[in-house]
Amino acid sequence: MAISDDLPLMRGLEATTIPDAMPLVLASGSPRRAQLLRAAGYEFTIDPASDDAECGVCSRETAPELVARYAYRKAESVVRRHDRAMILAADTVASCGGQILGKPHNEAHAAEMLRTLSGRRHDVFSGVCLWESQSSRCIVEVVRTELQMESLSETMIRDYLDTLLWEGKAGAFGYQDGNDWIEIVGDGSPSNVVGLPMERLKELLENFDSIAETIEATQSETPTSNQ
Repeated sequence: MAISDDLPLMRGLEATTIPDAMPLVLASGSPRRAQLLRAAGYEFTIDPASDDAECGVCSRETAPELVARYAYRKAESVVRRHDRAMILAADTVASCGGQILGKPHNEAHAAEMLRTLSGRRHDVFSGVCLWESQSSRCIVEVVRTELQMESLSETMIRDYLDTLLWEGKAGAFGYQDGNDWIEIVGDGSPSNVVGLPMERLKELLENFDSIAETIEATQSETPTSNQ
């Protein structure tokens, strides 16, 4: 479901120029990420990553490590299809008490996630990968936003599940859905909770030439990311 253009998180987003005027390609089928980019004024095409780019959680892998790896793998699965482009990929999960909460598999799983988060502070991590195909230079970074969820009654959980707004969302909730039972702690990024930290994306594009790393043809590990 698309984000309402009336929400504050959709206002005031700013675009910047893409290095070397490269075409921007979003390696994601997420309508929310696409809408955030459009709201900021970016021109881009969509080329979703392959399904096997998300290949499960490795043993003892932290949430920041997971989203960095997934973002990198998503960009990697798309970059070879473009001779000259800036590939943008991202992945987002919630994390509470060391437990990684991705997209719920079904309604029962969503209810379980909401009960886990009820009344607790938790983090949302988004991994962002920018990969310039022509020179094979790449940036991977992780952005964290802390949230507080109020205690949810079973009625509140049921009412939210009935909306189906939880589908396809990390942690089984959407910050953009206008629920008054979830709020950002401090000055964290609302767009990061939705799935793409727009403020940091702008900074990464503006500084791409100075901080991007060259990816070797045989490199399989995710470049070191800032967390």
